[in-house]
Amino acid sequence: MADLLEPLTATYTAEQVEVLEGLEPVRRRPGMYIGSTDEAGLHHLVAEVLDNAMDEAVAGHADRIELSLDSGGWVCVRDNGRGIPVDPHPKFRDRSALEVILTTLHSGAKFEGKVYATSGGLHGVGISVVNALSEELEVEIARERVLWRQTYARGGPTSALAKVGAAPNRRGTTVRFRPDPAIFGGGTAFRPTRLFRLARSKAYLFGGVRIRWQCDPDLLEGDGDTPGEAELHFPGGLEEFLGNAAGGRGRVTDRAFSGRAEFPEGAGRVEWAIAWMDDGDGFSHTYCNTIPTPLGGSHEAGLRQALARALRGHGERVSNRKARQITGDDALGGAGLMLSVFVRNPQFQGQTKERLDSPETQRLVEQVVKDRFDHWLAGDAARAGVLLDFVVERAEARQRRRREREAARNGNGRRIRLPGKLTDCSRQDAAGAEIFLVEGDSAGGSAKQARLRETQAILPLRGKILNVANASGAKLEGNRELHDLAQALGCGVGSGYREDDLRYERVIIMTDADVDGAHIASLLMTYFLREMPELIANGHLYLAQPPLYRLAAGGTTAYARDDAHREELLATVFKGRRKVEVSRFKGLGEMPPAQLRDTTMSPETRTLLKVEMEAASASDMVERLMGRKPEHRLNFIQENAAFAERLDI
Repeated sequence: MADLLEPLTATYTAEQVEVLEGLEPVRRRPGMYIGSTDEAGLHHLVAEVLDNAMDEAVAGHADRIELSLDSGGWVCVRDNGRGIPVDPHPKFRDRSALEVILTTLHSGAKFEGKVYATSGGLHGVGISVVNALSEELEVEIARERVLWRQTYARGGPTSALAKVGAAPNRRGTTVRFRPDPAIFGGGTAFRPTRLFRLARSKAYLFGGVRIRWQCDPDLLEGDGDTPGEAELHFPGGLEEFLGNAAGGRGRVTDRAFSGRAEFPEGAGRVEWAIAWMDDGDGFSHTYCNTIPTPLGGSHEAGLRQALARALRGHGERVSNRKARQITGDDALGGAGLMLSVFVRNPQFQGQTKERLDSPETQRLVEQVVKDRFDHWLAGDAARAGVLLDFVVERAEARQRRRREREAARNGNGRRIRLPGKLTDCSRQDAAGAEIFLVEGDSAGGSAKQARLRETQAILPLRGKILNVANASGAKLEGNRELHDLAQALGCGVGSGYREDDLRYERVIIMTDADVDGAHIASLLMTYFLREMPELIANGHLYLAQPPLYRLAAGGTTAYARDDAHREELLATVFKGRRKVEVSRFKGLGEMPPAQLRDTTMSPETRTLLKVEMEAASASDMVERLMGRKPEHRLNFIQENAAFAERLDI
């Protein structure tokens, strides 16, 4: 080990301590300033120069910007703003302000906010980094009717600042540069499509600017989508940007939620446009002071919170309990988002500014957007209802995926855990095995005595289970009865359903033969339809047919399922009998085990109804009758009231 360390420690003296001056740190470690030296870093150079021009436009001093790319690898950015100052710098009398800005890190006019209220160039390193990493750079300044010019190479000036001549009809800054192949490699080149999209996004972000794009035709061979010349001007702003990005894709609502607002006390402003895609495949483009923030950050977090809070509040107003589970990810997931903020002194993570980290911006965005989204929802109840349903479905899907992950994690490498109240059958193989879902402990006690121990399991459920069509994900997760049911079946729920892990061939719902029993059966079928539709589709779900009446006369005994069946038996089996004893079962728990076995559980004598479904119609009917909107049930009753012959009231 000493031999390995010797070459490193023996020569460590003051002579090895380097002091990098000027722009030398940039050329030594370019990744610290532009992220990388691949294609992304190369295009970041153009973004830095274009951002400076946009700062002039946003500040109200420029309304035209030109961006051009030629076949020699030169990029040119020109604006008609005020022009970088060319007079001597007060601190460096022998150098112009232009040369100081181009050759000195952390120099510029954007630190105190006196020249620019908001700006994208914040660290004073943008244009100097471009200069440091350029093989050649030329800058022209048209200021006070005079044109100035200076050239640079790899960060240093190659000519003095020279007065070119009069420029009575011109003003602004022109920067023309060619990246250094020693930094980026000879095979890395600008992509016209990427630069065109950059320019177009800037024009969308600020409707007060026109950006003229120009590219050498030789660079566009094989690229039919990028024009050689174009003038980019979008007074419609982000909503127009959103329409372009979404194309012809379908939307959940016919109208996007868009707008712009000023922050209190002149702290800046925000503009947004959101459309929820009906295919659930969303996208996000966020910006701060026209700088793209692909990793989002504070402004996007504020928007997410605003949407989630407003949707939860709307859900509470319309009595949709499932809305309580909505999070920011649910509210913005599946949406196309355009978001732009202009703020003073924003804080970014890193020089490449890919993520905004300004807590105050999050608070401001949440405050102004929530108020406007509340009004947007209240302004159209039908549209708000459609959107709320869409977001709630995403929230439920998220909760379901989490339950599946937890179930998979808990099941990996572990022995199957069965609920304590399950009386299981002795057969290990699912073939021929049955589980009876019964109503209450009393019925469970009778069923346990009546069952065939080898093939029949009993799981008593307490009363009416949760209506999963009208319950939040949190309630679904916390419901003990449904948890025990899923645990007993062992096959998972939702997209995590595993047919091979189902522990029983038949799942039999056995409830009392009255209205309450029918209600419990419908709640259980709703659960299976929503959480385990494959179990129904694969033919595993059945309904038992317990009797409601016992009829006896002399030595004859018969059982009737309902009133109609009772009348049929009286007219046939007991026809002519003067005295027929008719008794009604109060419930399965009141039925002697022997009778329960003979009438309902024994494979030789019972009748089972197999539950089948047509996916589209079944889901629609369940939503109408069991869903969260009572008006759907009212409509169904009104439509079908004329067909009702008997009411069990």
